[in-house]
Amino acid sequence: MLGEIIFWSTALVLIHVYLLYPGVLYGLSVVRDQVEPYDLNDSDLPAVTLVIAAYNEEEIIGEKIQNSLELDYPDEHLDIVVFSDASSDSTDRIVRSYEDAGVRLERIEGRVGKTECQNRVVEGLDSDIVVFSDADSMYEADAIRKLVAKFADNVGCVVGELRYKKYGVEAESSYRAFEKLIKRLEAKVSSTAGGNGSIYAVKRDSYVPLPANHISDFSEPLAIVQRGERVEYAAEARAWENTGETVESEMSRRIRIVTRSWHTFFDYLGLLNPIRYPLFSFELLSHWVLRWLSPLLLGLIAVTNVALVLADAHPIYLLTLFAQGTFYLLALIGGVMERLDRSNPRITYVPYYFVVLNYSLVAGLRNVVRNRNIVTWDTETRTDSD
Repeated sequence: MLGEIIFWSTALVLIHVYLLYPGVLYGLSVVRDQVEPYDLNDSDLPAVTLVIAAYNEEEIIGEKIQNSLELDYPDEHLDIVVFSDASSDSTDRIVRSYEDAGVRLERIEGRVGKTECQNRVVEGLDSDIVVFSDADSMYEADAIRKLVAKFADNVGCVVGELRYKKYGVEAESSYRAFEKLIKRLEAKVSSTAGGNGSIYAVKRDSYVPLPANHISDFSEPLAIVQRGERVEYAAEARAWENTGETVESEMSRRIRIVTRSWHTFFDYLGLLNPIRYPLFSFELLSHWVLRWLSPLLLGLIAVTNVALVLADAHPIYLLTLFAQGTFYLLALIGGVMERLDRSNPRITYVPYYFVVLNYSLVAGLRNVVRNRNIVTWDTETRTDSD
């Protein structure tokens, strides 16, 4: 029956995305040789420029610069540049107050977006490695050393690990933990399929200038893989951010990321060629493309499940329909609890968060269909502190 074929094949794709894919990666990682990190003396360390993205960051930029100045990396090998994407608050003035400490401000007029700002800054650099960071990302002291240690002759980009704090303690969601696991395994198999705007490094000679409408931390690793180099993952290179985000603000952020990622992805369709990129094409398809399409797959499963129950009422389809109904009911309860600002247990919060994320994917896809992109970003007002 056609309905059964659609139901089970769609279910298998979703099972692959969330369960089988990590397992396959783990199996492949076991049989592949791993890149050993370099153990470099201070005299052997490459010249690094830390590039910090800022737009109206007066609340946090001073703390970020202080954090950067205290990094365990030789001063003679480390330059710090802050680019201000036409900030209209006191960000520029605060950055200039650190000029005597060697911090340089690059103000870029016109509100051109993060990617174009990075292109312009990197064009004027001559360091060996460029590290990209956000203004609210605080690095552990050895973060740059850990990034640098992962570079090898065939490695053009190294992605670090972003962790989150709330009220001074680690706040890790299941989704973020899942993402980190995937990135670690992907790097062991082929290349990490995507970066992290808070902490990633690129060899200056490997950097590829990007279109302004691309999302840089996704596009740059893809461009580097396309030119024949690898993208490594340095789990020991850690940055920390405070997370005071509501689910609504997280949804807005995800919509922006998904929208820009789709627009970026269309310029790298060649990376899905399994003949030229046998492992990476599998990673890109499984990690991103099928994940982005998962809300459509979930909708298709629900519709075909109802049709199968009406046509047959076989116990297995009654059971799967009941399971879906229960899951979405828990998500609804989680949403109500969130609206009422009540304690939201994991059994309701996780389904609610999952539904919100999938709604973000739908909204991002809708933007793409309408040929709408989101190039610039707004700074969220910060109310949480350590």
